[in-house]
Amino acid sequence: MVPPGIVLTAFVLCAALLVDRLTGDPHSPYHPVALLGRFIGWWGNPSSYSQGWQRIAGILFWFLTILLFAVPFILFSALAPWYAYVVIAPFLLKSCFAWRSLEEHTLAVVSALKDGVETGREKVQVLVSRDTAALDREHILSAGYESMTENITDSIISPLSFFLVFGLFGAAVYRAANTMDAMLGYRDERERIGWCPARMDDIFNFIPARITVFLLLMYFAIKGRVGPAWRTMRRDGYRRPGFNGGIVMAAMAGGVGIRFEKPGVYTIGDGERTLDEGGPEIIRAARAVSLMFAIVACCALFLLGSLINSTGI
Repeated sequence: MVPPGIVLTAFVLCAALLVDRLTGDPHSPYHPVALLGRFIGWWGNPSSYSQGWQRIAGILFWFLTILLFAVPFILFSALAPWYAYVVIAPFLLKSCFAWRSLEEHTLAVVSALKDGVETGREKVQVLVSRDTAALDREHILSAGYESMTENITDSIISPLSFFLVFGLFGAAVYRAANTMDAMLGYRDERERIGWCPARMDDIFNFIPARITVFLLLMYFAIKGRVGPAWRTMRRDGYRRPGFNGGIVMAAMAGGVGIRFEKPGVYTIGDGERTLDEGGPEIIRAARAVSLMFAIVACCALFLLGSLINSTGI
C-alpha cells in the first residue's frame, strides 16, 4: 500500500495543474504573487539605500521576503485537516506556478503583431527587459518565445519540483525567490540590491533547468529531432548570460529548428525556419514537457511509496 502522504502529494500536483489549465492566473491585486510583488517593490528601490548598503539590504530583505511569503503556506500545511488540505492545497500550489498564462502572454504578442510591428513591440515589452523600440517582427517573436521557453523552468518545472521535495513550503520559497530575481536581478541600477536574488535564483534553478532540458530531449526524440536539439544545446547553451536559461532555450531552438536572437548579445539556433512557422511547435513542446514532468513525478512518487512499503521504512 502506498503511503497516504504520497497519494496526497500526487493528487495535489495533478489537481493544481488542472486548476491552472481551467482558470489561468486571476488578475487580482490580492493574488499572493501580486501582494509579494508590491512588497518587493517597496523595499527593492535602490535609491532608498546608499551604494554601500544596497547589497546588504538585498540579502537581508531576501530572507525576510522568503519568510513572510512562506509562513502562511507552512502554517496551512501543519495545521489544516486532511480534508481541507485536499480542497485548498491545489489552489495554493497553483498560485506558485503559471502554465496557462505563459501561453496566453506569448500568444498575445503573436496576436498583437496582426495590428502591426509597433503594437507587437508594446506587447512584448511586458515580457522582456530589452529595448524593443527597434525590434523587427522576427525579433519580437524571438523575445516572446524566448520568455516562454525560459519560463518552462522558472514558472513550471522549478516550483513543482520544490513542491515535490519540500511541499507547499518549498513551492512558496521558490516563487518568492524567483519573483525577486524577476524584479531586481538586472545589470542596471538594481545590480547591487539584486545581487542576492539573482544568485539564489541561479542556484534554485540549476537542477530544474537540467530536468527541463532532459524532458525536451525526450520530447524531441519522439519527434525525431533529438540530434539537432542536443547539438544546439551543446554549442549554444552558454551563449546567453547565466547557466540555466540558455541550455533550455538552445535545446528548444535546435529541436524546433528556429533561432532565438537578442540583437548584439546572443544568437541561439540555426534558424531552419522562421518563428512564425516554428512558434506553434514551441507551445506544443512546452505543454508536452509540463505533462511529461507531471507523469514522471507521479510515477516516481508511487514507486517511492511502494519501495517504502516493501522495505518497511
